[in-house]
This record gives sequence, C-alpha cells and structure tokens, in this order.
Amino acid sequence: MGDRANVVVVRGNGTHELYRTGWAVGIDLDLVDGPAALLAMLPELRQDGWWLDDRTAQGGLLLDLGRKVLLFFAWEGPSAELRHRAAMFELIRAAWPGWETRWLYDGAAELRAYVGLDPADARCPDSDLYPAPFLAPGEEELAGPDPGGVVVTVGTDRCHVASDAFDHPVREGLPLLGRLAGAPGHGVCRLHAGSGIHLDPEHRRLGWWSLSSVPQAHQVAESWPGWTVEFWQDDWERHTRACSRFAPEPFDAGTEARAAVLAEAAERRAARAAHRALVARLKDAPARPRAGRPATG
Repeated sequence: MGDRANVVVVRGNGTHELYRTGWAVGIDLDLVDGPAALLAMLPELRQDGWWLDDRTAQGGLLLDLGRKVLLFFAWEGPSAELRHRAAMFELIRAAWPGWETRWLYDGAAELRAYVGLDPADARCPDSDLYPAPFLAPGEEELAGPDPGGVVVTVGTDRCHVASDAFDHPVREGLPLLGRLAGAPGHGVCRLHAGSGIHLDPEHRRLGWWSLSSVPQAHQVAESWPGWTVEFWQDDWERHTRACSRFAPEPFDAGTEARAAVLAEAAERRAARAAHRALVARLKDAPARPRAGRPATG
C-alpha cells in the first residue's frame, strides 16, 4: 500500500496546490513546528496532482492560508494513540495560534470536498471491504503500550477485540452481529485501543468512535437499518461510560504525554535534516568516471 499522504495548500485567492508525500506515518508530528516550518517543506514534496483515495491515503493535510484553517488526519502517529492524542492536539494548536484546527474523520474524501471536488472520487467499491479478524487475549498484535485494536462491547457482559489493520468493523453493518457470535472473549479490555463500538442489541442502539479516519464515517448509520447509531468521534470515554467492559489502563495525558510527543517530533526533525544533508552531499559529489569497455581480441 505504501506510506503516502496528500498535502493541499489553499491560497488566499481560493486556488489550491496539491502535493504528495512518501511519509504519511507520523505526519502529525510535522505540525508541531507551526505553519512556516510546514510550508518550507513543500519544495521537497511531489507535485504530480495525484489524489490518493480511501485505500492509498494513510494521512493528509490541508492548509487554507486565507481562512487559517488546518485540516488533517493520520492512520498512525501520536494523534491516533489513546495516550498521546490530547497532548498532540494541544501542541498543534499552540503552534498554530489563530488557526481553526480540525480532524478529518472521513479522511481523503473530506480533503477533496473542502476544495470543491467530488468526494465520491476518493471512494473504493464496497466489495473492497476487508472484515477485521477478532483477536484472542495475549496475541502479539495486542502487545505494547499503544496496541490499537478495535474494542467491541455487547450489552453489559461481552467484550471482543478486532484487529485495526483492516476496515473498522462498524462499516460491516448488521453482518457484524453474526461474526461476533464466534469471536474470542476478553472479559474486560484494558488496552489503549484506537477505536471501538458498543452494541445494545436489546434496544438496537450503537455507539462508535475512532482515533483515526474511517471511510464514510458520517454515513455508517446507513449500514445499520432499524438501529439508532451515534458517532462519538474520538470520545473514547463515552464508551467506558456505556459499558464497564472497556476500562483502559490509566495514563498521564498531560506532562508525560507532551514530553513524549515533543521527543518524537525532535527525532523526526533530526532524521529529516540528516536526509537533506545526505541528498546535498550526493548532489555535490563529483561524478565517477565510467569504466571503459574492455578490449576484445
């Protein structure tokens, strides 16, 4: 799939420029240094006018210079981690004073819609939906402090966890209920999950949330006919209040989280500087003479 993101710059006259990166993972860290630093990076980005779609866009940014609007999303990075998301947003807003900062839950489609293009062109066919497998407790994918995963609670007594490397299970609609019947149980989920669903089959109600983007996030209710669907955006705490089966381990969302994000941003800044220095050295290095063709008898 690659590691790519679109960067869109909307000028004061309403025209826009489209760039493409090859480094979407951690793209949110590039926002910590503010708008001037981000704009200075544009010359190194590809300007091929290629809009990434729901499958190929792992992140995206939009800067509206006239209205001072910053839109972004990422599949990975501190902004998509339970422990660091609040700190990430706090640091970005501090670095972009006077700007409206907004997360794009529908990802690539919302980037296109903002500049007046058809968001449908960012969509992939429904046949491309990849149901997420359910994971048993202790699986390697759920290890580490920020394992992600999708926690799915049912009523007051069931809890399951799905992989987040596939489509968000909420997009499956009613067929998800059948798959849950054979899913491994987790008792109480204490993971720092990246998204979740709470199902109340008795009252046919559903609430869901996500820290990353989800294609057609605002149209999920269409896949659940007869159900009341609430999109909680990134408010994972509503899930904990709805069902005690999701109770993530406590964490410091303040000083400790800010320090961790700033350290990651510094590492990324240093790596980018080292890369630029290497490219400059290779560009200035004298060309090696080509070896002559060996003589033949």
